[in-house]
Amino acid sequence: MHRRTALSVSAAALIAAAPLLTACGSDAHPGAAAVVGGQRIEVSTVQAQVKDVRTAQAASPEADRLIKATGDLTRQKLHSLIFDQVVARVARDNGVTASRAEIQQARASFAQQSGGERPMAATLLQQQSVAPDEIDDVARRAVLMDKIATKLGATNSPEGQQKLTEAFSTASKALRIDVNPRFGAWDNERITLGTYSAPWVRQVREGAVEAGA
Repeated sequence: MHRRTALSVSAAALIAAAPLLTACGSDAHPGAAAVVGGQRIEVSTVQAQVKDVRTAQAASPEADRLIKATGDLTRQKLHSLIFDQVVARVARDNGVTASRAEIQQARASFAQQSGGERPMAATLLQQQSVAPDEIDDVARRAVLMDKIATKLGATNSPEGQQKLTEAFSTASKALRIDVNPRFGAWDNERITLGTYSAPWVRQVREGAVEAGA
């Protein structure tokens, strides 16, 4: 029987100026916000995601509240970009993929739970700072996380969560993640950027695949 993967969207319940970042990066990787598995995440990429969210927030009736509540948006977006690379590595190591059809099916399920595409987009923006053009990325992450958990036999138990932690920590270390000190340091054990809080382990089985996770 198909298992439904959910967002932190509990459907029953699911232009402001972007912060300016200089492009000077670390000495070893000028212009990069981070280097993951030898691949650069450019400062400009992080800036673009922040701008997309700020633009969407500015168009919301709750613009002031949303913008005020996401002061750490730059680090949140960098965390998400890095985390997606870790997810991709764990998926690859376990022979897991997410097809376009599966991503669209997950998105449709999220929308149905939320009462439609517009309510879903509004909820994701409010709860997870996800811009409309990032929703497919969230759906892809949800599909991969669900499949990874299934492949590893990671149930919603301390033992199951430990399996996920070990798999993600191993992948994180293998990617040799190097973050520009301006944005903090990556923690391979907690799978998080500095003190930025993203409860990624519980995302798989408790319906909380976070955009910033």
